[in-house]
This record gives sequence, structure tokens and C-alpha cells, in this order.
Amino acid sequence: MLLEKIISISGKPGLYKLVSQLRNGFIIEDVTTKKKVSIGNSSQVSLLDNIAMFTFDKEVPLFEVFENIAKNQDYKETISHKSTDAELKDFMGQSLPNYDTERVYASDIKKLAQWYNILHKAGYITPESFVKAEPETLDPVTGEVTLTDKEAPKKAAPKADKPAAPKAKASSGAKAATKSTHRKMG
Repeated sequence: MLLEKIISISGKPGLYKLVSQLRNGFIIEDVTTKKKVSIGNSSQVSLLDNIAMFTFDKEVPLFEVFENIAKNQDYKETISHKSTDAELKDFMGQSLPNYDTERVYASDIKKLAQWYNILHKAGYITPESFVKAEPETLDPVTGEVTLTDKEAPKKAAPKADKPAAPKAKASSGAKAATKSTHRKMG
């Protein structure tokens, strides 16, 4: 799943994919409608790749929470974000059993369920979405990129073939949210 390119924009419903960077903003694409629009640098943008959920032990990246939900739901849609608070808390307990009940609010769980369902509808939630690419190293003698593991990944595309995500630019140009799940998802 290419979460590093998926963003949420404060004040705009849905999720968006960063397409390219402009001098004074970004071109984004709605993940469900595929409609492209531009936004300015002053938009408050949250990269899903930077969001984590609180547990009593640590912060768990949103990617891992989505993977847990996908496995629990057999890669199908999940609970509606309009469900009751009790149903949402039960859903969260199944998805992230050790979640911090004091710091993860019902509004955070609603947004989690809504985002998961949006990504599912857009085709981002599949078993292949959660295959992690093997780390690459540069051979000092030949200069070739090799995998640190002896086996090549089955479906992972090389990162060099994809345009670099404007991750650093989004953090500096737009107001990127911090690791605080409450602030990002609340």
C-alpha cells in the first residue's frame, strides 16, 4: 500500500493521492473519483504514512492497523463509521487489541473505519497491498542494487521506477500533522 502518497486534508472529506508538486502547492487526486485538483501550501495536510495509533506500549503505524483490519475482515469492507460508539470500540479492540482507550477517541475510530472503507473502495486494500518490499543495498564493487535477502519479492516494484513522493516538501510546505493520533484524526 502506498500510504506515503495518500493524504487527508483538513476541511475536505475523503482521501487524496499526491500526484505532483507545484511551485505554490500540490496536484492531488481523489482516491475514489480519480478527479484531480490543486491545493495551496497553506492547506493542512496529513500524510497517512505519518499517522500512528496509540497503544499502551507504543505508537502503531496506521499501515499496520489497516493490515490488522484487512486480515480480520478477510480484505472486505469493515464497520461503518456511523456505527454506535460501543460497536466502534469493539471494532477497535479487535483491530488493535492493546489500543490506549484514554488517548484514542471515538472520533479517531470513526475516521479509521471511514478511511479504511475509502481505501477499500478505491482498491488499495488487497493481500498484495501489505507485502513489504525487501530492503535494497548498493554493491560497493559493482554499483548494482541488490536485495539484502536472497529471495526477490514477488510483487514489489522497484522504488526507483516511481517518482519520488513530495514527502519532505509536504512537511515543510504544508502544515503536516505530528505523530499524535488525537491531533491528526480528531
